[in-house]
Amino acid sequence: MKRLVLAATLLVCAPLAAQAQTLASKITHYSMSMTRPLKAVHAGAGTMNFGALMTDKTLSTNLIFLHRGVLHPGGGIGQHFHNHCEEMFVIFDGEAEFTVNGRTSLLKGSVGAPDRMGSSHAIYNPTNRDVEWMNINVGSSKVYDAFDLGDDRVGAPKDAIPQFVTMRLEKSLLKPAPDGGKVQRRRALSPSVFYTAWSYVDHELIQPGGDTGTSQTPDMSEAYYVISGEGTVTVNGETAAIKKGDAIPVDLNQAKSFKAGSQPLELMIIGVAKDMAAKIAFAANPANENREPLLATINKPR
Repeated sequence: MKRLVLAATLLVCAPLAAQAQTLASKITHYSMSMTRPLKAVHAGAGTMNFGALMTDKTLSTNLIFLHRGVLHPGGGIGQHFHNHCEEMFVIFDGEAEFTVNGRTSLLKGSVGAPDRMGSSHAIYNPTNRDVEWMNINVGSSKVYDAFDLGDDRVGAPKDAIPQFVTMRLEKSLLKPAPDGGKVQRRRALSPSVFYTAWSYVDHELIQPGGDTGTSQTPDMSEAYYVISGEGTVTVNGETAAIKKGDAIPVDLNQAKSFKAGSQPLELMIIGVAKDMAAKIAFAANPANENREPLLATINKPR
């Protein structure tokens, strides 16, 4: 009888605990104080600091993690394979040597290089200053895999032109908002880049006082990262303040809107479809290869 009462109590408490989780409590914030030092990551050189902003529990889709940290001078992540997930290193400042499938190039931030499923990658900071770093991982399931090659890539020969896919997050690449609107959004990486249900990476800038309006997608989850500025986010009618360094999860079919405060609100957006069928349907629409035709809708007078 005691076991039955305990089981019933747990069943009642679980949904209550889920309901008690507010939007503000789901938003994580990056700071060096929440990271921990690591060395020889994937047999890489030197040291780095690392912290998780999102895990495999954050979204119902196959986003496995969103990590943030710092590559210290002479530090990096050794070359390794992912065969059932894909990953992307991003740097927000400085420069670092990116390697994909054994080809290395020196890239300046803000820049990212996706490592598609079945490929290998590495990163190394050859400079004398810290480099702000992010890592995004999406899988064919919730299971993470890696195979280390024991190669730190220090002193690797470099190609002047990267022989792999890259993306840049620069405000200068954003086109003026149509019809005088306050929202600019650019598709930095389109669905055709990725092999998993990872569907896009977008760069968005909302001018002071501007807002995106409310939208929801039943088949697409999104992870938002605030690159700069401040404002508010509303998800399913609940509003929370956001600022630089915040990571905001928006799951399937959740209604969301973003509004800038007194400063422009700059966002990086990672879209992950609920499954491959939804990703294929999304990719079949030519407009989803490029967000610009959709900006007229976002900026329509309300």
